[in-house]
Amino acid sequence: MRKFLDAIYNAAGFVAALFMVSILVCVLLLIIARQLGWHLPGLNAYAGYSMAAAGFLSLAHTFRKNEHIRVTLLLNALAKGARHYLNLLALLIATLIAANLAWYSVNLVMDSYAFNDLSTDEDATPLWIPQLGMAIGCVIFAIALAEEMFYSLRGKSTLRPEDAASGHE
Repeated sequence: MRKFLDAIYNAAGFVAALFMVSILVCVLLLIIARQLGWHLPGLNAYAGYSMAAAGFLSLAHTFRKNEHIRVTLLLNALAKGARHYLNLLALLIATLIAANLAWYSVNLVMDSYAFNDLSTDEDATPLWIPQLGMAIGCVIFAIALAEEMFYSLRGKSTLRPEDAASGHE
């Protein structure tokens, strides 16, 4: 199961990277169009949509690579057992927050689709389309946190807080 989920996290990371490239393309097109006196309606909005999608879709991949920022000052001062329990508490809280965010993000997409919400920018894009990146990214991140909490409870965590503190993986 872990290999399957890791493939999902990696795929989401890859899609996030594609959205980062699309930000670059949008910005370059805007710069070139401005120099040529052209107006490309909605391109600013698409750069913003791409930025949001890249940010949310990269959460699980970044988490699995142990690259999220952690405040390890307290963790490093604790004994190994206490560090384990504090890490479990942090995972539980993070999982609950991520699951809540995923729930509301999915509901936002469904509401936007049901009410046919459109962007107020020149592009008039149906908002459920760019909101999908946020919702999918939040769901995948919640799954990654829940998976890590499950493995940590069984003593088989692959993410160790001391690795984040030392910079080693």
